[in-house]
Amino acid sequence: MYDVAIIGGGPAGLTAALQLGRARRTVLLLDAGEPRNTKAIEVHGFLTRDGTPPREMRRLAHEELARYRTVERRIEWVKRLEPKSDRVTLHIGCDTVDARRVLLATGMVDEPPDLPGFRELWGESIFQCPYCHGYEVQDQPWGYWARLEPMIGSGFPQLLRAWTNDVVAFTGGAYPVSDEVRANLARAEIRLDERPLLGLRAEHGKLAAVQLDGGEVARSVLFAHPPQRQTALVRETGIELDDVGFVKLDAHNQTSVPRIHAAGDLTTFRQSAQIAAGSGNLAAAMLNHLLMNE
Repeated sequence: MYDVAIIGGGPAGLTAALQLGRARRTVLLLDAGEPRNTKAIEVHGFLTRDGTPPREMRRLAHEELARYRTVERRIEWVKRLEPKSDRVTLHIGCDTVDARRVLLATGMVDEPPDLPGFRELWGESIFQCPYCHGYEVQDQPWGYWARLEPMIGSGFPQLLRAWTNDVVAFTGGAYPVSDEVRANLARAEIRLDERPLLGLRAEHGKLAAVQLDGGEVARSVLFAHPPQRQTALVRETGIELDDVGFVKLDAHNQTSVPRIHAAGDLTTFRQSAQIAAGSGNLAAAMLNHLLMNE
């Protein structure tokens, strides 16, 4: 019987394991998925680790966790969670283990759209977060693909102007753009292109142009927010989600299913390594208090 089983070995899960290990809790850290930031070359904005490759950050984290004898790490897939009154049974391969509580740190699954060239350029020239990747490509011609109507008026295109003066917002002709949004973009000197998107042209593995019906626009960077979904484990456990698909939490980082908690990207659209790590840190503290009270 472990105190906590953590599913997911990204920044949220690793940080939670470290804090719970320091609280002398017995922890089983389960990690068998391909990291979501596997295509990223470096992690940025993480104090003392700015510019560190993601795999190196995980290696350092594993090295630190090895010092805590109550923390066990396994490379295993979790097939199913079975909540009970005083524990959660985890079905792992042909085995089962029990934990008093479970922390889900599984992240989200990105679903790249069927735009020719998108998958190949994802993580190379196509990014989600300018705070994570903008500095390294500053002052280059940028684009923003606003797939859905709320995106074009969200203020995100204007945010990109902090890193470059050359921004084009693409709608793909998927929806009408209001006069107010047009005026706001014009005030920020952001060009609006509403032609249908046909694909992305690359040169030497990098974005060269956004291809449109009637021509193309030269761009070297494209920001986009592709659809995301929860992992199969989260969906099959029956955990309640909010209106936009993120896991709902109570004041103790507990989900709608008793004894199952969550931290990191699966709980918020504000997604970055440092935010996930902070979320894991908070979740660990909440779990430790609940275990102490029990």
